[in-house]
Amino acid sequence: MTKIKLLLVALTAFVSSSALAQKSDSIQVVPVDKSVADIAYYPSRIPFERDTNKTPLAKVIYSRPLKNGREVWGALINYGQVWRTGANESTEVKFYKDVTINGTLIKAGAYSIFTIPDRDKWTVILNAQTDKWGAYFYDKSKDVARIQVPVKSCVNPIEAFTILFKDDKDSAKMIMAWDKTYVELPLKF
Repeated sequence: MTKIKLLLVALTAFVSSSALAQKSDSIQVVPVDKSVADIAYYPSRIPFERDTNKTPLAKVIYSRPLKNGREVWGALINYGQVWRTGANESTEVKFYKDVTINGTLIKAGAYSIFTIPDRDKWTVILNAQTDKWGAYFYDKSKDVARIQVPVKSCVNPIEAFTILFKDDKDSAKMIMAWDKTYVELPLKF
């Protein structure tokens, strides 16, 4: 891990010095996104293991919108409508081996995750089309699975939309949480 950090520092210094050597009017700075990108792994310790031969079972890449004092469910995110499950590009999950979700077999591969939130349940959609912006290009014909999961209440509100994995005996749960609400998607590898 230390070698990677040193390489990143050296690369950053090189790119910075190269950019400064150019005319200042030729530098185009990309503004920082308000909804930061994040990655969740299952098992969560995999990226930090020294044994580089270990492969995760699942990885989710997503952006984390903030509550910022707003009413989220039924206001910012409409009930009954397809949501990109985060911000910016559609959320993407990669399963490194076949997984069963609520009795549905999902082949190893990459899928977009969309959801249809409602007050008492969410429909979690795995879709074969990846690398799209938001839900604007959502194509129902590419759905691989639709799984309904009950809504649960958080003890404390969650400011940033969060996806994480939790061990559950011989399986796992992918948790999606924001504001005062969360859902658990049961996974069996």
